[in-house]
Amino acid sequence: MKSIVHDQLGPADSVLRLADREIPQPGQGEVRIRVAVSGVNPTDWKSRTGLYGGEAVESVPNQDGSGVVDAVGTGVEGIAVGDRVWVSLAAYQRPLSGTAQEYTVVPAERVFPLADDASFELGASIGIPGITAHRALTVAEGGPTRLSPGALEGKVILVAGGAGAVGHAAIQLARWAGATVIATTSPTKTEYAVAAGAHHVVNYRDDDAAAQIRKFAPDGVDVIVEVAAGANNELDLAVLRPRGTIAIYANDGDKPFAIDIRSNMGLNSRYQFVLLYSVGWEFITAAAEDLNAAIADGAVPVGEEAGLPLHHFPLTETSDAHQAVEAGATGKVLIDVAKL
Repeated sequence: MKSIVHDQLGPADSVLRLADREIPQPGQGEVRIRVAVSGVNPTDWKSRTGLYGGEAVESVPNQDGSGVVDAVGTGVEGIAVGDRVWVSLAAYQRPLSGTAQEYTVVPAERVFPLADDASFELGASIGIPGITAHRALTVAEGGPTRLSPGALEGKVILVAGGAGAVGHAAIQLARWAGATVIATTSPTKTEYAVAAGAHHVVNYRDDDAAAQIRKFAPDGVDVIVEVAAGANNELDLAVLRPRGTIAIYANDGDKPFAIDIRSNMGLNSRYQFVLLYSVGWEFITAAAEDLNAAIADGAVPVGEEAGLPLHHFPLTETSDAHQAVEAGATGKVLIDVAKL
């Protein structure tokens, strides 16, 4: 089979290469997937460059993907050959199980059904961004731990970076769950957040951004889904309601983040950091179930008209796909592995 591999840490155009590898066999509790589409996330290029540390070992990149079950190991129930599926965290602690290859073998708990009327594009786009967004929306004290229509009724959600993949999923899921959704974007990306379903969009660069948000949420926002904790810290505290939650999944821009003790004590605020690698499989499974319910309702579409432009690359151009994500491409970068 054709695989993209690297055995060094470094730039995509220097370390990623196309290789022929033996098709792996699934073992106990494992599933083999014929990959249709592989999704690229920021975590993929950060891992490949060594930003997270670690040693260079032979690896296949990309955590997310979609395809068709090709073989099932012993002890696997509820998954059969021929099932359409999506997979997330494929390469976590399994460096050769990334989705940038024609076949991958992963533990069955990382594999989720993909509806017949859902595209492989959607399946490869929903994993890490959707699960991250789900977690961020379900960590507030007294809030729902699962999402469904009405679960966030009466709540106001602020999504920072509403044009990003996680921001896009957070807008869609919050809207599906009944929340009032406010998003912040740069002026050139407002249309993406609107297309995703945000009720209101604010330019985070405006001097009066806090006042604009307060106009839509006079009592403050209940949950902030935060992508740039350092840069947005002052704005977040200016619009958070008492006992509100700031769920942080990234610090884009790398501006230092420092907790303002006095302001946070006055708000009785809660910070929740979100990283899927250590969140726990019970939360990932619950998120996947809710995401599939949202897919069934048509609530989480992808594509230009849904506010998440798709950028396609062939497997042989995986290096270019990684560089596009690293350069901050707006939308979702996908690698077309096979037509299934």
